[in-house]
Amino acid sequence: MPSAPVRRSRATGLGLTVVGLPLLTAVLGTFRNTFTLPSDLLIFLLAVLAIALMGDLASALVAAVAAVVLIAYYLTPPFDTFDVADPDHVVALIVFVAVAAVTSSLVNVITRRTEQARRLGEVAALAAPALEADRTRTALMRAVSHDLRSPLASAKAAVEGLQSPDVSWSDEERHELLATAKTSLDRLTSLVENLLDMSRLQAGALSVFPRAVAVEDVVAHAVREFDADGIRVEIEVPDDLPEVTADPPLLERVLANLVTNASRFSPPGMPPTVTAAADGDAVTIRVIDHGPGVPAAQRDEIFEPFQRRGDTDNTTGLGLGLALARGLTTAMGGTLSAEETPGGGLTMAVRLAAAAEGPDAVPPGSREQAASPPPEEAS
Repeated sequence: MPSAPVRRSRATGLGLTVVGLPLLTAVLGTFRNTFTLPSDLLIFLLAVLAIALMGDLASALVAAVAAVVLIAYYLTPPFDTFDVADPDHVVALIVFVAVAAVTSSLVNVITRRTEQARRLGEVAALAAPALEADRTRTALMRAVSHDLRSPLASAKAAVEGLQSPDVSWSDEERHELLATAKTSLDRLTSLVENLLDMSRLQAGALSVFPRAVAVEDVVAHAVREFDADGIRVEIEVPDDLPEVTADPPLLERVLANLVTNASRFSPPGMPPTVTAAADGDAVTIRVIDHGPGVPAAQRDEIFEPFQRRGDTDNTTGLGLGLALARGLTTAMGGTLSAEETPGGGLTMAVRLAAAAEGPDAVPPGSREQAASPPPEEAS
């Protein structure tokens, strides 16, 4: 069965045949004592080609046959009869049908090729993200080849060393090897979690449970691991900030990723700083570093997956930290943007909506709201 576009084209061509050719015959009939048969045939040939362009090959062939019938009856002597007295006229009508069929076929081929080229252009445009996906996969494989294998190899070497029957380890050496294995496995776990979270974000399958949360509490939890590792982080968060609507573990993950990035580029003696301030009906949390900064034209690029600032650091992860931070922030209904630090450096600004007031306020759309029973009707 022909497709819908083909059926529409055929209907258009047949409509033009049924309406247009009789009208053309009527017009030429008024000049049948003036125009010769070759002139009539050329005019009808143009009409058939027009029908081939606007319809399809089948409707053009029908038009060619209909044109011969109309010409033979109304425009070929003797008029108003199918008798054709001149043998040359018979040949001319046969040639007309052949030429009309061939040219209609050529027009149809050209039309189809043009349509195919247009569709290929549209497919290429639609496939641009998939080409983009190939580049992402290439970047992923390049990053995974080092960033996942490196901690795995370190952990394996430490464990194999402990298992070696040929070496007698002291308690201190055994502790160092176990610490190395743990650090490597923790790093590997973090990398895998980042990959899984990024895949969930891209698939729209990340669960988010927003509720009212105190900013100072989340910040404290986010920097706790840095304190344990001896990494200094300045915190300037006032106690009287309004609560924000967020998923606490996700917000903690966002801030931890931002602090990790800031500490990586902070010069000695100038640790990253976390600040927060009310901003109308929202709260903006800023993670500030005083490193080399990023040019304004490149600030959107640093949020792309598998992008490392400078693309030269192959020891600090997959380049998912900032991409994941922005994706998690967006999933919570907030925004994450990059700003220039006054005096030099980069500032990451997380803007989240302030929570509704009241101890029982539940953010709209949260699972808590969906699970809560409807209020009882007043009796």
